Amino acid sequence: MKIKYFLLASLMIANANFGYSQGKGISEDVLKKLQQSYQNTPSDKAIRNAIQTNDINKLAVNADNNTAFDTYFSHRVNSKAITNQKSSGRCWMFTGMNVMRAKAISKYNLPANFQFSQVYTFFWDQLEKSNLFLQAIIDTRNLELTDKKVEWLFKNPISDGGQFTGVANLVSKYGLVPADVMPETYSSEHTSRISNLLSLKLREYGLELREMSKQKGMNEAKLETRKAEMLETIYRMLALNFGVPPTEFTWTRTDASGKPVSTKKYTPKSFYEEFVNEDFSKYYMIMNDPTREYYKVYEIEYDRHVYDGENWKYLNLPVEEIAEMAIASIKDSVMMYFSCDVGKFLDRDKGFLDMNNYDYESLMGTTFGMDKKQRVSTFASGSSHAMTLCAVDLDENGKPKKWMVENSWGQSNGYNGFLIMTNDWFNEYMFRLVVEEKYIPAKTKKLLEQKPIMLPPWDPMFLPEE
Repeated sequence: MKIKYFLLASLMIANANFGYSQGKGISEDVLKKLQQSYQNTPSDKAIRNAIQTNDINKLAVNADNNTAFDTYFSHRVNSKAITNQKSSGRCWMFTGMNVMRAKAISKYNLPANFQFSQVYTFFWDQLEKSNLFLQAIIDTRNLELTDKKVEWLFKNPISDGGQFTGVANLVSKYGLVPADVMPETYSSEHTSRISNLLSLKLREYGLELREMSKQKGMNEAKLETRKAEMLETIYRMLALNFGVPPTEFTWTRTDASGKPVSTKKYTPKSFYEEFVNEDFSKYYMIMNDPTREYYKVYEIEYDRHVYDGENWKYLNLPVEEIAEMAIASIKDSVMMYFSCDVGKFLDRDKGFLDMNNYDYESLMGTTFGMDKKQRVSTFASGSSHAMTLCAVDLDENGKPKKWMVENSWGQSNGYNGFLIMTNDWFNEYMFRLVVEEKYIPAKTKKLLEQKPIMLPPWDPMFLPEE
């Protein structure tokens, strides 16, 4: 017995000293060297005092770059009134609908403040995503709960984020209505509460469907019948928070001066067909992902908004080739869906995105040397926000100097609701652009015919834009 206690005590001591003896933890010697390495010079002390009571960005402002930035653009699409997604992750929806909105305003001489109802489309988005999750649970019912795909589904039952393919599928299926026909609500402008409740209910339903699938005599048809019953509860939750989507409405169209033009009765589909009616098969997502092979088409499994819709597909290209297509579109007065890592080097007050806005290296006394590929590979950067690309400033050789996007953070945010970015910033932090077919060169268009390479839904590069 004494021998047993002696061995146990020895083992505990060995474990306690493991970090020191093996050199894998922070030993006393290492700790002393770390402590001695910080000299606490007067300049260190001054920097420490400043950082501990201030925002790092305020202290890292690069005074050498803090001059008035140029707001002139050689080519600009005539953008209209700025929209505001408020406290929601619906940037993808606002961006996609703003592309359609700009065309409708120009074609029909509508007032500059005309908008499509975002909450109408968002209602159907949340219902469709709920069905997508529940049907995916049925489809994967024979996999273990710990399977990577099943685990991903339960981690991501629904969100308010998304991407352009969702906009295309939703408006094609459900149509559109004007903003005054189905106005915003508190929950549509502040989505976190209802998103959390929907996620909680969907996870509960997901477990129920998996348990049902184990019952004797249970088949897919019975599971889908139960799924339809579950969706009734989801529909009610959405209606309570966002209102009931209209099936028909009467709307008076006015011109840019506010003069009435016509009063008609519409359904959401007939309204869409009259004022939009886009052929979304001619829209293509182009992406700059330096971690993957260029000139290949990729598809992301389960990355869609509608179960019977399309997964997100994109052609991966060097950023310089994407810029050429964007310039062609802007020159033709057509805005584009654009997404980027908006938080990097953003001067929110000015609305200016510039690699030289902040000098973190001088402040911290070190360098930050990763390139775009390395940042993406290590999860340091990725697409986070969608906006509408509307302007480019070209030099005498036709090369871009800077770009501008119409944002959806309200008129008072940034540069009158817009963000301006240098071309260097564009190259480093832009990721996705949706371009119409006519602006894609013939040789590039041929690449779109290849069979997509399927990627898993949990790939970090394909989080929805918010």
